[in-house]
Amino acid sequence: MLFTPLRPVHNLATVGRSVRAAALPRPSMKTFAAVLLQDGLVAPHAMTQVLALQDQLGRHLTDILLAREVLPALTLYEAIAQHWQVSVADLAKRPPDPRLMQQLGTVDALTNGLLPWCKAGQVTVVATAYPDQFQRHKPRLEAVFGPVALAVAPMHQIETAVLALHGPRLARAAETRVAPEESCRNYHSTTLQRPALLLASILAIFAFFQPLGFLFTAFGLATLAMLAANVMKVIALLLMHRPEPAAQNPPFVAHLPTVSIIVALYRESDIAPRLAARLGKLDYPRDLLDILLVVEAEDQLTRTALHHADLPGWMRVIVVPDGSVKTKPRALNYALDHCRGSIIGVYDAEDAPESDQIRKVVDRFHQRGPEVVCLQGVLDFYNPRSNWLARCFTIEYASWFRMYLPGIERMGLAVPLGGTTLFFRRRALEALGGWDAQNVTEDADLGLRLARHGYRTELIDTTTFEEPNCRSLPWVKQRSRWIKGYMMTWLTHMRNPRLLWTQLGPRRFIGLQVQFLGSVLQSLLAPLLWSFWLVPFGVPHPVVQTINPAAFTLLYVSMFAVSALTIGFDIAGMRRTKHRLNPLWAVSLTFYHPLGTLAAYKALWELLTKPFYWDKTSHGHFDL
Repeated sequence: MLFTPLRPVHNLATVGRSVRAAALPRPSMKTFAAVLLQDGLVAPHAMTQVLALQDQLGRHLTDILLAREVLPALTLYEAIAQHWQVSVADLAKRPPDPRLMQQLGTVDALTNGLLPWCKAGQVTVVATAYPDQFQRHKPRLEAVFGPVALAVAPMHQIETAVLALHGPRLARAAETRVAPEESCRNYHSTTLQRPALLLASILAIFAFFQPLGFLFTAFGLATLAMLAANVMKVIALLLMHRPEPAAQNPPFVAHLPTVSIIVALYRESDIAPRLAARLGKLDYPRDLLDILLVVEAEDQLTRTALHHADLPGWMRVIVVPDGSVKTKPRALNYALDHCRGSIIGVYDAEDAPESDQIRKVVDRFHQRGPEVVCLQGVLDFYNPRSNWLARCFTIEYASWFRMYLPGIERMGLAVPLGGTTLFFRRRALEALGGWDAQNVTEDADLGLRLARHGYRTELIDTTTFEEPNCRSLPWVKQRSRWIKGYMMTWLTHMRNPRLLWTQLGPRRFIGLQVQFLGSVLQSLLAPLLWSFWLVPFGVPHPVVQTINPAAFTLLYVSMFAVSALTIGFDIAGMRRTKHRLNPLWAVSLTFYHPLGTLAAYKALWELLTKPFYWDKTSHGHFDL
């Protein structure tokens, strides 16, 4: 339980006391703290600690008293009610009137802790967890409801009451923000199984009647995917070695914008204190920084941990109602309506961004025109030497974020986003409908939708450090989710190829095929190409026996060249980091890539059986 249940207290007739008390000096949290000391409800040393935390964190006194368990919730709210001379709203015994809630709106209720509870004659009783802030909202409430009176209730009960009334509607809204023609939500396992069965039957018949033709087709497709991906690497490598324009001092931003950061948490009970410490290092005015910690309603473990954590006042906990899916993009969509900023950022639970990151983002958006609506930061790892898998993952990330994605941007292609260190202009994000709640790689999908609608994404030179997934089975699970998302994203956007061609143009359309379809085919068909490495050891190969030696030599030389290019590309990316890993570790990625093929086949199976299943990655195994 997050709060001790309140016993039924006060009758609705006592609400009138709040109106009569208007002539008295207005109570405040300072006088309330003094009353708690005077009545002996809180010991002096405990109150000293609480007040020090309030000054340090900027958090509400009530929240700190509850989080530190200085006194029981029942006693605290009865004391608050007595101090403000109002009632305690028993929301469990008498739920709020849904008609009143419709007049105010659920977002307002959850963001400001205001719950229109019931009518007492002509007066509307509004329950709040923060009675000291009631006067600030009173003119707006009176404009909607007429005369209003105050009652108090724990924030947890207000959230529970709102979600009980409107949870299903809010969940549906978060799950259906993206237009149906650009969302994968209409897919289900049966939708994909039928065409997959038809395709498998055609391939089986082809293989039965034309085994060599089938084999050559498969090898040809694998070779084409390999060459196309590496042509992109060559172009990226050439573009990244061009000198960049001389950096100019960013223009002075007279009025800094409010920046909202969304962090989706799920079963992360032990990471909240570290997360608060890491984000607390961000060098940006605290009154303009709005961080939302988003947690699922049923995730009581994380909710309890957040409740007891010493979170600063610029961090808020947003509870997501239960829905038909439980994914990160759904949580992001739900939190979007609660954001206060004109710039929306996304971090993961284990992220440690550079301290000046937000200022760099604000400066870049200020420099660029309105067509640049997304900035993607660089991801790196803070413990790259934990084991061999961590080293390989670090090298892969270095080449991806420091070579490949910047090259893609310079080619003018659609940039597939990473899942964190993303920043958006809010108006564009809302115009696109946010994230596709069912897509398990919502980031790559959003990057493609941005490109389809004429928006630009840029890479920005700022790094966020995170924890590598460096255990074999969890790595395969995570990678299979990414590959499954690539499969689903390609299927979704290729439903109308002609429209996609028109929106993207020929160059970006072809680039999309290489980035999404090509990368998936390369992972699935890689074992066919690996089989050629057995030929020098005397293992017979059906393709080698049917082609002339010159063609086989050309193929073999091409494979060596691709391997050398891949190693060189990885080393080039690694040299752009501060890690001093031995370049020979890049050679060992030869034994790392088969894990990706294993993940690809797992992804293909899940695409046909449970396309929206989110294989959760656990965090917190390593720290800075």
